[in-house]
Amino acid sequence: MTSLRKQLILFVAVMIIAGTAYAQAPPATFKAGVGRRDITPKEPLPMWGYGARHDALSTGVLDPLQATALVIQAGDQKLAIVGLDLGRSPAEHSLQEIRRRIKAEAGIEYSFIAGSHTHHGPVLELVDEPGKGKGRFDAALRYYKYLEDSIVAAVLEANTRLVPARMATASVQLQGFNRNRHTRLEPKPSDRDLAVMRFDDMAGHQVAILVNFAAHPTSIPAETLKFSADYVGALRAEIEKQTGATAIFMQGASGDQSTDRGNKDYTQYGKALASESITLAESVRCQPVEQPSLKVMEERIKFSSRIDFSNPMVINLYQKAFFPELIPNFVDEYRDGIRPRLTVALLNGDIALVGASGEFFSNHAIRLKQLARVRQVFFFGYSNGYHQYFPTIEAVAEGGYGADNRVSPVAIGAGEQLMDTALRWIYELMGLIK
Repeated sequence: MTSLRKQLILFVAVMIIAGTAYAQAPPATFKAGVGRRDITPKEPLPMWGYGARHDALSTGVLDPLQATALVIQAGDQKLAIVGLDLGRSPAEHSLQEIRRRIKAEAGIEYSFIAGSHTHHGPVLELVDEPGKGKGRFDAALRYYKYLEDSIVAAVLEANTRLVPARMATASVQLQGFNRNRHTRLEPKPSDRDLAVMRFDDMAGHQVAILVNFAAHPTSIPAETLKFSADYVGALRAEIEKQTGATAIFMQGASGDQSTDRGNKDYTQYGKALASESITLAESVRCQPVEQPSLKVMEERIKFSSRIDFSNPMVINLYQKAFFPELIPNFVDEYRDGIRPRLTVALLNGDIALVGASGEFFSNHAIRLKQLARVRQVFFFGYSNGYHQYFPTIEAVAEGGYGADNRVSPVAIGAGEQLMDTALRWIYELMGLIK
């Protein structure tokens, strides 16, 4: 047998073996699972969202606060998406502890942990130090440990309930449910996208419906010192009653977006939004994910501050507007500038999830969705931290609440820079630019 013939036979044999091995390789895994825990404080705590309350303690509960977790496994990567009935996501030290634990205990490397922005949740910024919470607000400090444990438990439950899944996404422009509360200029921008992400098991049973919409949950009077999930609780309950799926709500870019409730109270509004969400979710058919994948980029990006937090007079004004123990914690957070966290995930090659740690005006999300050439973009505000308002440049030029430096200390143009970064990352994750 000639040397050339031997080499040819060997090459053919290797290719046959390789082809057989490839054919026998198991398909990549795509799974989804859900979990939930009650996160309602058990003791009276100062409430988040309205400065005029100062340090007044809660007096009860209108409806329970919950942490709802969705864990997605795509190939060998896992992602946790956690919707919280809180004004914001947990403070940085709590966030990092939660992330450390879910990585160690469940191998979950990436997460979007976000508040719904209800203004009837507890203050989350206090710490165990004199003058910053210790002594006066020890109940709040006890709650933070309970909150961490509960979020971790919800995520771990979702991880243990992972099942092979199919999925679908959809969005619709929804009229009459939100409005721009900031600008006086026409046309007033509003992100009217109602977006859903639906997961079914392989038998066709609905596992989860994620709802993404932008509208401030400020439907209950500030004078009501009782905990409530606002319209989000009613929305979830209605979806779960009608579909049997676990519902997760993720707030959008609602910095300048109020609910447009008409004569509806917050429970009626939540049910009406749930009805629209169910109709949208049931308009699509969940499909197998042939090539599951998950790629994530995340960074804290530093900007200068429009407020001099080293000025005692400024600190005194903020302490009077809110309450003394709260402000030193903001000073600590902003000591090295305003450092929002941006998280971008590309799921299955064509679904972009963008999370940002603040109250972004709607035009940020609208423009990002227009420019990102993917099947769908989900924008999660109040995610993985909280750094107050991010108005657009034109909103700062107009002025008004949410655009002024009292509640938006970050440098002008920071929101645009973050959205440009998110857009670049999406294209990088898609392999379109380097």
